[in-house]
Amino acid sequence: MRYTTFGRTGLRVSELVLGAMTFGEQGGVGAPLDECRRILDVYAEAGGNMVDTAINYRGGASEEILGELLAGRRDRFVVATKYTVSRDPGDPNGGGNHRKNLRLSLEISLRRLRTDHIDVYWVHIWDRHTPIEETMRALDDAVSAGKVLYVGVSDTPAWVVSRANMLAEWRGWTPFAGLQVPYSLINRDAERELLPMADALGLTVTAWSPLGGGVLSGKYNAGPTDGTARLDRDTIRDADLNVARVVGDVADELGVTPAQVALAWAGRNPQVLPVIGARTEDQIRNNLGCTTVTLPAESVARLAAATEFSLGFPADFIAQTRPWVLGAAAL
Repeated sequence: MRYTTFGRTGLRVSELVLGAMTFGEQGGVGAPLDECRRILDVYAEAGGNMVDTAINYRGGASEEILGELLAGRRDRFVVATKYTVSRDPGDPNGGGNHRKNLRLSLEISLRRLRTDHIDVYWVHIWDRHTPIEETMRALDDAVSAGKVLYVGVSDTPAWVVSRANMLAEWRGWTPFAGLQVPYSLINRDAERELLPMADALGLTVTAWSPLGGGVLSGKYNAGPTDGTARLDRDTIRDADLNVARVVGDVADELGVTPAQVALAWAGRNPQVLPVIGARTEDQIRNNLGCTTVTLPAESVARLAAATEFSLGFPADFIAQTRPWVLGAAAL
């Protein structure tokens, strides 16, 4: 397992992040406590050190299970959790990115995780009703109080993140060090604005759903699935199944699994750390195998071509007009 620093900080994090959304059996197919313990142990034995959860995962069971499993070894891990999602749907202040929800959500997460601080505290999703100034100042207060060490933001437009970090720089507040977005061979939208922004601002990107909801594992190409599958095969686009077939072909040529190819593709950029989830020990071992996979350049090109992805406007327009706009300066 290789390590990198988290954004423009000195915090060292592993190249793969363990997603704890599967920790717990509440609200659908998940993993029971003993299986979660085995998953975490296998991940730690491989050198993984960052675990990602949220206040709402499995109705709170994910944080509770993680807190129990980290007892006695909490400081060896980078613990990340998120707030925004409502603590009480009947309370108009039960959710959002305002100071009140941040404070109450943070206390709940600290209690469940059995810790006195969160290593990385994520804003889970953009709340257009809360001024970003309020959110950044409230996060900075949590850092000043020692209850949070670093902050990040998930599922938010690039212009909002840019403005937030500009305000933090001008006012001496704690800036976002990380960005969390969906990113996979069947969802490359982040390449349009979010990944370039993260590169310019020095943000580490943690990529959720790097297997495209499991589609890139190839299991849906084999036909109807049993009741344990996350998706109904009939709801998956033919284009996505085609990408999965190409992933499978590349995997066969390299002698690895489709999941390992998909994860290696998502993590080929050192700026991007795939978030790997698992419901079983076998799944986590398979996913961890991606760290030994090196994709040849021709395989990367073949995978990219299968997605038929375009950056769209203005990136494509700028690229097309660059030669005559800049002339000899178009290097």
